[in-house]
Amino acid sequence: MRLRKKPWVSQALEKYESFVLRPAEEILQGQWQSIFGRTAPLHVELGTGKGRFICGMAEMYPHINFIGIEAQQDVLYYAAQKIAEKQLTNVRLLVFDINHVMNLFAPAEVNRFYINFCDPWPKARHDKRRLTHHRFLDMYRQLLSPGGDIHFKTDNEQLFRFSLEEFANYQWPLEHVSYDLHNSDFTGNVMTEYEIKFSSKGGPIYRCEAKPPKILC
Repeated sequence: MRLRKKPWVSQALEKYESFVLRPAEEILQGQWQSIFGRTAPLHVELGTGKGRFICGMAEMYPHINFIGIEAQQDVLYYAAQKIAEKQLTNVRLLVFDINHVMNLFAPAEVNRFYINFCDPWPKARHDKRRLTHHRFLDMYRQLLSPGGDIHFKTDNEQLFRFSLEEFANYQWPLEHVSYDLHNSDFTGNVMTEYEIKFSSKGGPIYRCEAKPPKILC
């Protein structure tokens, strides 16, 4: 279902200009430490939605710099409200197309990517649009620092199995693979708005962590 655009949102976001960035207007690659005004690990959420996850993580880990990327500014507005209400200083938000994520970061600049409940694109002909398709994995590999990783969550079993195959086929080592996260022994999970709604109906949440392959000289 396509969201109806709210024409007032663009202007409303201007009051959050201290942490909502306009990437088309400035060069951001390699500048994130300066943008945050400190040297700290950089964690990026691809598809921030209404911001519950990134706000929760930023509260739990104040020593980490967080970036939330969302394609729909109408949705990002709600994330901006949450950040302002909690007075979080370690979060920056962007309205941006993830397909062009290479334009946002320098090689090895990111320590972690979070991919939470992305569009599963269930039709086979759309597999290249999935955020765990190998064309995206190649971009993440270039942008992740040594020791960096991806944390992936979904409610879609088909997407999860596809993702595990992509990680395996392109030699991304896996850790903490769970087919029922909420009934596992994993601790410290911060739920998204969608995760709360879906899991309340009894559906399982799938999760894994993946590290980029080591390049042998």
